[in-house]
Amino acid sequence: MSEVCAALHHLFNELEPFRFPFEVSKMPRNGIYILFEAEEQAHDVKRIVRVGTHTGDNQLRSRLQQHFIKKNKDRSIFRKNIGRAILNRAGDPFLEQWNWDLTTRKAKDTYSHLVDQCKQEEVEKQVTAYIQGCFSFVVFEVAEKTKRLILESKIISTVSLCDVHHPSAKWLGLHSPKSKISQSGLWLVNELYKEPLSEGELAELKNLVQKVSAGG
Repeated sequence: MSEVCAALHHLFNELEPFRFPFEVSKMPRNGIYILFEAEEQAHDVKRIVRVGTHTGDNQLRSRLQQHFIKKNKDRSIFRKNIGRAILNRAGDPFLEQWNWDLTTRKAKDTYSHLVDQCKQEEVEKQVTAYIQGCFSFVVFEVAEKTKRLILESKIISTVSLCDVHHPSAKWLGLHSPKSKISQSGLWLVNELYKEPLSEGELAELKNLVQKVSAGG
C-alpha cells in the first residue's frame, strides 16, 4: 500500500490548497475533500489526516462550512472529535457533556438543561480556532453520490493501511479517546482498513483529479 499511498499524497498535494478564510464559491457543489494538518508530513509532503464527502446533493460547500465555521459539534463529527482530543488532553471532565448529541428532540429534553453552556461555547471557540489555524484542504469534484462514497472509502482505506508513515509525536489526535483515531493517525473512525485502491483505480482517480484541476 505504501506506493499507492505515496502516489495519493503527491497527487493531492499538487492540487490548489485552501485554508480559512476560503471562498466557498470556489468549491464544487459535489465532491471529496482532503484535509492536511500543520506540521504533519508523509511521503515527503503534507500528510493526509482526513478524507470526507457528503451524501446529500450539492452539499459539499455546506459540509466544509459545518467543519470550519459553524460552531456546532453535533453537525460535524470532525469538530466533535477535535474537541474530544482537546478535552481529553487536558483531563477535562466536560468531555462527558461534549459527547452528548443534542440533535434530537428527546436528547434535548433529556440533556440540554444539564449542559454548561458557557463551557460549551468556550470549547466550540477552541475547536474553531484550531481547525481554522491548523488545517488546509483540497477538493475535487465527483458529481455522482455512489462514486463519491466508494472513492472516499477506498482513499481512506489506502491511507490507513499504509505502514510507512505515522503521525508526529505532537499530533493532537494522539490524545483522542477514540482509539481508531489515535491508532490510525486519521481524524476518522469509519472506512478504515477496508478495501484500498487498486493500481487501476489509482490511475482512474488521477485522470479524474487532473481533469477537474485542469478545468476539463
